[in-house]
Amino acid sequence: MNLDYTETQQEIRTAVAKLCAEFGVDYWRECDEAGEYPERFVQTMTDAGWLAALIPEEYGGSGLGVLDGCVILEEINRSGGNGAACHAQMYTMAAILNHGSEEQKRKYLPRIANGSLRLQAFGVTEPDAGSNTLKIKTFARKVPGGYVINGQKIWTSRYFQSHMYLLITRTTPFEEVKRKTDGLTLFLVDIAKAGKSLRATPIKTMLNHHTNQVFIDDLEVTDEDRIGEEGKGFQYLVDTLNSERLLVTSESIGDGKWFIEQASRYATERVVFDRPIGANQGIQFPISKAYMNLQAAELMRNRAANLFDAGKSCANETSMAKYLATEASWEAAEACMTTFGGYGVAVEYHVERKWKEARLFRTAPLSNNLILAQVAQHALGMPRSY
Repeated sequence: MNLDYTETQQEIRTAVAKLCAEFGVDYWRECDEAGEYPERFVQTMTDAGWLAALIPEEYGGSGLGVLDGCVILEEINRSGGNGAACHAQMYTMAAILNHGSEEQKRKYLPRIANGSLRLQAFGVTEPDAGSNTLKIKTFARKVPGGYVINGQKIWTSRYFQSHMYLLITRTTPFEEVKRKTDGLTLFLVDIAKAGKSLRATPIKTMLNHHTNQVFIDDLEVTDEDRIGEEGKGFQYLVDTLNSERLLVTSESIGDGKWFIEQASRYATERVVFDRPIGANQGIQFPISKAYMNLQAAELMRNRAANLFDAGKSCANETSMAKYLATEASWEAAEACMTTFGGYGVAVEYHVERKWKEARLFRTAPLSNNLILAQVAQHALGMPRSY
């Protein structure tokens, strides 16, 4: 397996870097301080076609592979930006692409590709279920011609920036299914059409993330709003997780590269006690170690993405890549913060903003502890721990 980047991927990296240079770190700091969604950046990325990279050409996209998409998001974060506002638009459409009807594909995918329709909100997690998606309580009751849905979701990011809401519900109570993964169904909900049946309240967080609680009260949807077959929503959800993890992994790799670049430069230029602080091994070694771990994580990401693009099994590889990249990125964040000392918490240096953003990915969209448990069970054949 060739883990080198292709000429096309190098060109993608250069082009995205050039676009990102128009949105310097001060742009992202201003968004962070104001709690604003990076609308201008997202629209520019959309207009350039980057957020439609994974949509097939027949539906208005570029038809690129997932590794190409990884390069796009990595470069956003390496430039000092925050690709979280972009990654959902890139991967959430996979539910429609892989499991929607041909009518749904032709209705939605071209509009997602050209940016006239935003699908960034995905309702999965619930207050009482956490990572145990099989125990969600949001329920879609079958009625003639459709369903009536009631329930609550939490950590639904970018709801207010979306036109459509991808929503997973129960259609059969957990106690009544033959297999515990049965009985979940996926719906695509028009937010404006839903009206007062959907109510979202923002959750204030330590970083600029635009996440919400969503309350669902007697929401009426039609059979045409269902993605795929009733009861198979969990399988459809799992089908999107590998691409999501690879894209998040890439953002973490980009963050790690930004931290290492900043720390190395500052350690070389900053002089204390008549010598650059980077001449001290106590400064050098943590940066070097983070750099090596990040390089290893990038190789694992590339291996997992190549397996994904080849249509091969890659669940263990994508999980391990996510773990390795987010841990290496956090290690780089800590090394950078320590290198900058007191200046690391000064907003003008941007380290504190990126430090907060890097920490999130150790917890979301999947906890690294859960990945350890999955690897133990599925890669090593150990007893299930949860």
